[in-house]
Amino acid sequence: MAFNFKTANVGVRESRLGSVTGFVGNLETLVYRSECGSLKNRERCFSQSSSCLSGCALGQIAGIRNVAIVYHAPSGCAALATSGDSRRKQLAEKINRTTNTVYVCTDLNEQDTVFGAVEALRKTIKYTWDKFHPDALFIASSCVSGVIGEDIDGLVEELKDEYPVPIISMHCEGFKSRIWASGFDISDHAIMQGIVKPPKEKRRVINIKNFYESHRPQITKIFNEVFDAEPQFLYLNSTIEELSHLSESLATVCICGTLGTYLGNALEETYGVPYVRTINHSGIAGFEAWLRGIAKAIGKEKEAEAYIEKNRAIYLPQIEEATKSLHGLRAVIGMGPGFTYEIARVLQEFGIKVEYALAWHYDYKYDNGQVPPALEHLLKTSPKDMKVAVADQQNYEVLNILQRYKPDLYFSRHPGTTVWAIKQGVAAVYVADEYTVFGYEGTLSFAKMIRDTVTNRSFEKNLASRVKLPYTKWWYTQNEDKFIKEEGVR
Repeated sequence: MAFNFKTANVGVRESRLGSVTGFVGNLETLVYRSECGSLKNRERCFSQSSSCLSGCALGQIAGIRNVAIVYHAPSGCAALATSGDSRRKQLAEKINRTTNTVYVCTDLNEQDTVFGAVEALRKTIKYTWDKFHPDALFIASSCVSGVIGEDIDGLVEELKDEYPVPIISMHCEGFKSRIWASGFDISDHAIMQGIVKPPKEKRRVINIKNFYESHRPQITKIFNEVFDAEPQFLYLNSTIEELSHLSESLATVCICGTLGTYLGNALEETYGVPYVRTINHSGIAGFEAWLRGIAKAIGKEKEAEAYIEKNRAIYLPQIEEATKSLHGLRAVIGMGPGFTYEIARVLQEFGIKVEYALAWHYDYKYDNGQVPPALEHLLKTSPKDMKVAVADQQNYEVLNILQRYKPDLYFSRHPGTTVWAIKQGVAAVYVADEYTVFGYEGTLSFAKMIRDTVTNRSFEKNLASRVKLPYTKWWYTQNEDKFIKEEGVR
């Protein structure tokens, strides 16, 4: 696609990638309709919960060290800022760094929605600069400021000459997309538009887009030894200076295509930085494909193969032994799309049957116009009739499916769904860390975690026997295909 950095607006995933939040069917149908372009969204008669794209957009930017976010919104929209600030500071301290990133809200009220509050925003920006002197200012709109038409772009353009640091507008109106991952694209667009500079020289650096960099030491070691390069983690704990040089990197990789599609493709198209498009690092097949993809992009194939051969000899026998007791188990998965299909692949490597895979949304094409690699790989290695759905974090649907299939295990990346599965008596594994199944050692640990979970199920049984869920027998007998309406216009 053609990226336009002359405007602060970026197309949402529904229009740009054809993303959907409603689908029930099987794996073969999903891939076929993705490839031929016939996939259409199916609307829900009832929606229980979801997430807001602003949380994803501003959460990414807030991870950058020593910047300021001025959120032109009611105070309630900034409710997550406190917990995010605490988490970021802890993660910065973990690697012996400090961060002075601040999150300021203009606290829009009823009077502001009638008479406007651009001048209040101007004063808030000045206060933020005078007090904190950040390395960059990100000015973000909200649903309220978007509805009343506050011209934050015009104000930012007017103020650019008044401040000695980049000042960038971001359109974070939550109402414009049901796909919360559109927020990732908004943050990437802001970085590409206002921070990244044209390259002057190539550096031995590989960009790696992730969430919380829990495996920074392991990845740094691999990149140093195998690729003779340093990793540039994005965006947590990065600096504005580091981000300005992204165009000079050897390549860009990501922990999942959902998170990285916009930045990776934008850097490749705009500056020629290769974007490594493989299945992600999870499991043996994923980790080796990930390593080989990076190696091919930077000319380090021999080094990657030597690393793979050495570690296969050490870990494959242990993984094979740990997974013997897992063969024949049955599982249901509920995660974001960047992990649902990846974890499904890993479980199949372990000999576990995936009864049902639910993704919270689905991008039927990424920014390079191709079907997500994880889905195509899964189709080659899985039963074509494997049940899949796009569920948009709807717990009432998940519990219906768990009751119908009665799996041995439920896998989730969100604690809100995990606890409900446990209340139903299903053993659950919370895959919170994106690096839970990273590399050979992580795959071995993951297999052992699953083995321990299914070996002792007393907690789930005891909790289920003491908890009364709000779902009736009638609800549990409903076919999951009836949750959403007939196909409509995408």
